[in-house]
Amino acid sequence: MKDLFLATGHRPYPYPVTPWVMTQAWNDLLFAHWKYEPEVVQKLIPPQFKIDTFDGAAWIGVVPFKMQKVRPRFTVELPVLSEFLELNVRTYVTVGGVPGVYFFSLDCESLFAVEGARKWFHLPYYYAEMNLREANGEYAYRSTRVDKRGLAAQLDVQYRPTGDVCVSAPGSLEEFLTERYCLYTISGDGDILRAHVHHDRWPLQPAEAEFKTNTMLSPIGLEAIAKPVLYFSKSLLTVEWAPDVVPGQ
Repeated sequence: MKDLFLATGHRPYPYPVTPWVMTQAWNDLLFAHWKYEPEVVQKLIPPQFKIDTFDGAAWIGVVPFKMQKVRPRFTVELPVLSEFLELNVRTYVTVGGVPGVYFFSLDCESLFAVEGARKWFHLPYYYAEMNLREANGEYAYRSTRVDKRGLAAQLDVQYRPTGDVCVSAPGSLEEFLTERYCLYTISGDGDILRAHVHHDRWPLQPAEAEFKTNTMLSPIGLEAIAKPVLYFSKSLLTVEWAPDVVPGQ
């Protein structure tokens, strides 16, 4: 953990000086991204946010992975609470010139994590029935949302890395899509909240995927019909801070 906090040269801005509140490892992760016209995606997010673009395009990601080593600060890992599957649908925004992630939805198989994140992070988490199987370097990931607070959404995908591990080049598309160090959401009072995260640069590999079912974008009125940009990452350790109100917004 100490070495993680010493690695700061890749960050676009310093991490907070306030105490972090949680650590997580994000494992066996697929980044699948589709390109859209910015004005299409801008209409889908709160007006307080400005859509972030790369070469004039907006991007929406579907990101399935396994959470491990999840624990609040000053606690130990617990078998039931520290490991579970998660799947998010996201795009990229800026607030006050600071780039970050905006989540349309986050599906999770841990009811404890769903309710905790809804309460403390004001994020659109939904309970889902999920399964991940790995064999010979290939991953089969299935998720079906069962939480009635959200519209139906399902993912059934097989994916695998196809090349060597590398880190994203400065100014590249993969850097734009993956190297994000905060998330944004809206509080119940309408305030913009920013929650910071810190980690090393993503260890990325090119990937292949076959989507048997993907209705994760249906709740926001879009379809993932074009060929996606795909990356795989085996493991990344992260630390998180509690959300704070963004001043002056």
